[in-house]
This record gives sequence, structure tokens and C-alpha cells, in this order.
Amino acid sequence: MHVTSELHRQGRIDLYDLDWRTRKYHGMQAYQASKLAVVLFSLELQRRLTAAGSPVRSVLASPGIARTTLAAHSRSNVVNRLTFLTNTPERGALSLLYAATQDVPGNSYVGPDGLGGLRGSPTVRRQGKAGLDAATAGRLWEATAGMVASVAR
Repeated sequence: MHVTSELHRQGRIDLYDLDWRTRKYHGMQAYQASKLAVVLFSLELQRRLTAAGSPVRSVLASPGIARTTLAAHSRSNVVNRLTFLTNTPERGALSLLYAATQDVPGNSYVGPDGLGGLRGSPTVRRQGKAGLDAATAGRLWEATAGMVASVAR
């Protein structure tokens, strides 16, 4: 199971600068891109598992927005003040538990069922369009494999 975020929908992948060495770093853009990368990784991993005849499934989960100490580091702790849009940490964990324990198809995306996938009970949802791009998923897999190989040398 892979943990992602609804913010993957705003993510953009730069296959030539995955680690932000040539672009100016922007924290939120990097976060969105990393969450899109997780979604694309799941897509490619599931394709490879299926091709190999494996019964293993790659599944995605989003906790929505949970009121945690991580969220408290946002500007003015605004996220934790919007309780009507957020989950408690325990409720946010439900999507992860659902994805890990329920019989869902490979590359399923489990997240809260409320407005914008921000809060609510776990349900199987649909990834953003960019997260379903098989060609980009394959290229990202190859690019990251190259990065890992260069570090291992």
C-alpha cells in the first residue's frame, strides 16, 4: 500500500529534474509532484505485477487532511483550525487501514468520501487523470531506477 494525497491532482512531474536540482525549489509543488509520483509508481508497479502473473496488488490510500502535528507546520496552523474540512488522525487512518485490509482491485485509490476527498469515511475513488497516464508511469519508473542505480555505484 502506498500513501498519497488528493494534492496529487495538482502535481506535475518533470522527468528531467525529479530531484529539483535545476529548478527553483517550491515546497508545495514538490509535495504535489511527489504524491503524483506515488500514484504513477503504483500504476506501473501494478502493471508489472499483473504482467508477471502475481496475485500481489499495489493499492493507494489517502488520509484526506488529518489534523496532525505535520499539518500544524502549515502557515499559521490554518489546516488544523478548519475542523469542518479535516479528519481526526484516527479517522484519517481509516483509508489506509481499508486499503490494507479490504479486497480491492490492484491500483485502487482509497480515500475519504466527503467533499473533495478531504474528510469522511473510506471509499474507493478515482485517481486524477495525470495519475492514470501509463506512458508517464513507465518513464518515471525508468528514470527513478536510473537514479537509484547511480547512487548504488
